[in-house]
Amino acid sequence: MFYHIKELQYNAKPSHPDPVYAKKLQEVLGGQFGEISVMMQYLFQGFNCRANKKYRDMLLDIGTEEIAHVEMLSTLIARLLDNAPVADQEQAAENPILEAIMGGMNPQHAIVSGLGAMPADSVGNRWTADYIISSGNLLADFRANLNAESQGRLQVVRLYEMSDDPGVKDTLSFLIARDTAHQNQWKAAIYELENMEGDIVVPTTFPRELEKQAVSYDFYNFSRGDASASGPWAQGIAPDGRGQFRYIQKPQAYGPKPSLIPAPLFIHDTPPMSSM
Repeated sequence: MFYHIKELQYNAKPSHPDPVYAKKLQEVLGGQFGEISVMMQYLFQGFNCRANKKYRDMLLDIGTEEIAHVEMLSTLIARLLDNAPVADQEQAAENPILEAIMGGMNPQHAIVSGLGAMPADSVGNRWTADYIISSGNLLADFRANLNAESQGRLQVVRLYEMSDDPGVKDTLSFLIARDTAHQNQWKAAIYELENMEGDIVVPTTFPRELEKQAVSYDFYNFSRGDASASGPWAQGIAPDGRGQFRYIQKPQAYGPKPSLIPAPLFIHDTPPMSSM
């Protein structure tokens, strides 16, 4: 069960309205790596968690905090839209200054949301649950979470650099710090699971004897040149400690050329050419 506390987790008050920046900020609210995505991802992973209860508790702790971040960004966007000149759109073509302001504003902020935030990214794509990952395998999921926080923090940092508003920068500085915390927390959880399960390859419970172990640690040179041969992914002991990387300069084909039988006539495929 959830309940709402009226106070924001952190202040979300810009120094002045800026409808153009509000459009940009939609990316870290409703984009693929935005706060709505991580909120839903962590909560569903927590709801579905069948592992040790400490992992469920961690997921729900962080997922619930992300609800607070959604509220903060929604409030910040709404305040950036305060006094947006939405009634002056017909005059925009005659007023260069107004045209510049309206030209960069998301018109849906005026037409659809009534000067409020939307569950959408910075170019208007609606948020979709296709963005979230909840597989039931915590090692796989926590790696996805680490990636989500890494991408999200990168985008917030870029937005921080785009702003000259001290109020906006203060809010984003808090969110950047919380992304730092979450990246470290997911990394710590990943490390614990890897050590507990004695493997780093997902799923760790799949018997290795069932895979084609002869190719388990090969690195294939599938591009012109061999610069990739010098990387740690192509030589030395593999991170899982179970094999030795092997660089294959000229990979071979393990299978024959494919040959498909003709389709039935009622499928109306183009028939194979008759032999000459």
